[in-house]
Amino acid sequence: MTPERLSAATLRRIPVFIISGFLGSGKTTLLNRLLSHAPKSAVIINEFGATGIDQQILREHKVPLSTLVGGCLCCQVRGSLAPILKNLRMAWDVDNNYFERVIIETSGVANPEPILDILLKDRWLSARYSLQNAITTVSAIMDEQNFERFPEVTAQIAWADTVILTQNDLAETWQQQRIQAKLNQLAPAATCLIAVQGKIDPDVILNAGKKFRPRRYHELSALPSHEFSSISVQLTTPISWERLHNALTYLMTHYSEQLVRIKGMVYTTEQNQALMVNGAAGKLYPSSYLPPRSSDDGIGRLVFISHGEIKGLAETVQAQLL
Repeated sequence: MTPERLSAATLRRIPVFIISGFLGSGKTTLLNRLLSHAPKSAVIINEFGATGIDQQILREHKVPLSTLVGGCLCCQVRGSLAPILKNLRMAWDVDNNYFERVIIETSGVANPEPILDILLKDRWLSARYSLQNAITTVSAIMDEQNFERFPEVTAQIAWADTVILTQNDLAETWQQQRIQAKLNQLAPAATCLIAVQGKIDPDVILNAGKKFRPRRYHELSALPSHEFSSISVQLTTPISWERLHNALTYLMTHYSEQLVRIKGMVYTTEQNQALMVNGAAGKLYPSSYLPPRSSDDGIGRLVFISHGEIKGLAETVQAQLL
């Protein structure tokens, strides 16, 4: 064995966990819980849209955090992943107490296949990183039509080692049974876990046995381009909760077929703390306030993700909120 091969063979490989899942299925909630349990983690977040929101939820964690916004790791920003992983590894080689694992949270509209391909096929990365668990969150209240409308949903589940069924407390028994039957069909070999009231044992995820994945020796074929678009809105002054709630409810109802996700961090007239708002599947989820921090600038930011471009959406949002 040559010195070069010996060196590569004896390198310590850093475990990598990938969290995917359709819009509003609870990826960031899961990531937040994992980081509370395993803080020595480096995190890469990919958000669809020009404004990053998810990192605000994670701001209480003092972890190495890289954010990719403006596109998906499966398309526009795919080439950005390898350099980030290489930089993280070089930092780890200087100080291997820097972090113990890497967690990648993909955009909700991303197909995880190219990410898996990079980790398994890139020789430099595959010698230094070990893909440990591909996790997909699936909402129990997700519209079943999404399996037909969005191929990304099927791909996220099909590539999963672990599927986590979320938002069960919001679902009827028949909804849970139908989704479970679909999961059994699309990912029969995956480990299926149920999050109870949004909670799940992090050790079950972090200590799951690594599954065998064959290395791809042919080029990855081009993935079909998705039809999602997004707009971002800034609120330079606080808004009343009643007005904000009414506006977001109106938008979710008026554009129920096309508007698939609303998320943001805003400031209300009732509180000095930033408020996280989330909406998907035609409904708004309970909001929560974030602890204040010195870097807060008092500017609210909202992201609206739609399937296809909604003509006049930006103007309607402005009229409702401003």
